[in-house]
Amino acid sequence: MTRIVVAKPEDEELVRKKLELAQLESELADRELYLINLTAELAVFEARYFRVVGTQYARLDEIKARIAERLARQRAGDAKAQEVAKRARAEADESQAAVDFRRNELSTLVPSQELKSLYREIAKRIHPDLCSDEADRVVRERLMSEANRAYERGDIARLRQILEEYETSPETVKGEGTGAELVRVIRKITQVKKRLSEIEHELAEISGSESAKLKVMAEEYEKQGRDLLEEMATQVSRQIAAAQQQVSSAFD
Repeated sequence: MTRIVVAKPEDEELVRKKLELAQLESELADRELYLINLTAELAVFEARYFRVVGTQYARLDEIKARIAERLARQRAGDAKAQEVAKRARAEADESQAAVDFRRNELSTLVPSQELKSLYREIAKRIHPDLCSDEADRVVRERLMSEANRAYERGDIARLRQILEEYETSPETVKGEGTGAELVRVIRKITQVKKRLSEIEHELAEISGSESAKLKVMAEEYEKQGRDLLEEMATQVSRQIAAAQQQVSSAFD
């Protein structure tokens, strides 16, 4: 006689929730990867901006500072001239410091598909917001932090080690029972949704930044076969030439 097994309502609900969680985790992994890629691309663009345009602005600020300082020496008793020279020097020093800092940050690493896929899998399985308890969160936060650094370095081997380390950790051993498992899955769904909302907020902030807007403009120029940053640098070069001419005319 064949025994008919009727699924309990909680079992059916658990199946549905696990499916929902899997879909949300997949979406979260994609958005996490998109966020880190967008951040990395923007960092590269900002570094190129400072290299191509920022260095020119720093040079212009330095010339302006020297002009102001020379005028201040000629007008030793003019308090306003002294203040203008002081501000000009501060701006020039700040511009140069920014250029020096950015010059050391430029990275041309283009993440490979393997690197992206591996990082996505780690984000899907290990992200701290998916933890089941505090001990699990501590492990996840440490490994996810290491994964971010490994991704930035393009270290595929380390990413594989991180994934293996978490999968074999005792924190991944879960309790038994449909009811307990259902509660854990529901809580994870809440956590994933919360993190997705946070990511969208972060992306909105990045997209609204001046650097991101300039990057979008540069991409539009590129479609026209133009280089926005080079054109900006050319304009600043003309200002530099004019400032140098001013120095020659006024002080020679």
